[in-house]
Amino acid sequence: MMSNACGVDFGTSNSTVGWYRPATDSTLLLLENGKPTLPSAVFFHAEDSEISYGRAAVQDYLEGYDGRLMRALKSLLGTPLMDGQTEVQGRALPFRLLLARFIAELKRRAEAAAGRTFDHAVFGRPVFFVDDDPKADALAQETLAGIAREVGFRHVEFQFEPMAAALDYESQIDGEELVLIVDIGGGTSDFTLIRLNPRRAHRSDRREDILANGGVHIGGTDFDKYLNLRSVMPLLGLGSRLSTGKDMPSTPYFNLASWHTINQVYARKSVSMLNELYRESAEKEKLARLLELVKHRAGHWAAFQVEEAKIALAGTEQVTLDLGRIEAGLACPVTREDLDAAIGHLVARIEATIGALLQHAGVAGPSIDTVFFTGGSSAVPLLRERVAALLPAAREVQGDMFGSIGTGLALDAARRLG
Repeated sequence: MMSNACGVDFGTSNSTVGWYRPATDSTLLLLENGKPTLPSAVFFHAEDSEISYGRAAVQDYLEGYDGRLMRALKSLLGTPLMDGQTEVQGRALPFRLLLARFIAELKRRAEAAAGRTFDHAVFGRPVFFVDDDPKADALAQETLAGIAREVGFRHVEFQFEPMAAALDYESQIDGEELVLIVDIGGGTSDFTLIRLNPRRAHRSDRREDILANGGVHIGGTDFDKYLNLRSVMPLLGLGSRLSTGKDMPSTPYFNLASWHTINQVYARKSVSMLNELYRESAEKEKLARLLELVKHRAGHWAAFQVEEAKIALAGTEQVTLDLGRIEAGLACPVTREDLDAAIGHLVARIEATIGALLQHAGVAGPSIDTVFFTGGSSAVPLLRERVAALLPAAREVQGDMFGSIGTGLALDAARRLG
């Protein structure tokens, strides 16, 4: 029997919607150009009122259309920015409305693909939207639930994202396993330690099987940020000095390296400050590159180059970033060692979080049967090495990097909501 509810994985980098249909091989609905993922991106065209979403949004930006690209929208939840606004198409746009537009589009596409409406849904959520702040974490979920209801979901429930991935994996096994789910998403890293058994898959309440949940607000966009700060930003003046001998202010570089703050660098006040820094800089050629990037609003373009380098370094030892859009002939070689050095402190925090989770559960690493990886950044080599050291006897299983959570949420929605 087909489910009347859907599962919604609103991700920092990519989003999916799943709908359980026993007679079909695929649970995920096709949202864009025959693909189940819709990149969590919105592009507002400056010359008219057109808005594009997903891959089309990214493509419009990269092709040079005048407008504004917004990405990593989920990162706003639980932060003070959620109550703020930004200027889009000459008008003030509240960030809450921005998220509502994207989730409404996600719902519209899912319903078009399914040929039916959905008013019941299970949304995925990280174990912690915000680290060490229960009030902000609860507010983030309340905000997302409110937005979901505003766009037409009458009944909304939530499931931890790693638990959803566990349900997906459980549908693929024959016997009982003690499994650590490792979900390295765009904005968070989340973990569930659980006993899985297909004979218990029909149960809607799995609390007896869950040994521990945990998470930390570190994800693929953070890996991008620190690789950007180590590789590209020094070519634009980060780490240089002013003519007075003082250090170059780092704020504009950190904003450019963070997906959800890139647009702040284009503000009139920020551009004025950058021009002043250029006049005071001891290395004007580097600041000239920074001004060129800002002039052409190429911050997202540079961030995409870094993201692609991170992905490529999972399978090779070195890549070269072509930064010719900033300056003719400008290139930046990046090695696996550079990536490891840039994100080592982040991976150490992820490793510590997993260690604390195991200790809380009273489970020794060698006793875990399987580690199931999902999430777009779960293939980072340094991360895999550290997890393997913690769980030396565990079999590694690579799930669908972008689809396991959406699939599991659909299964959960069918069991909970019918």
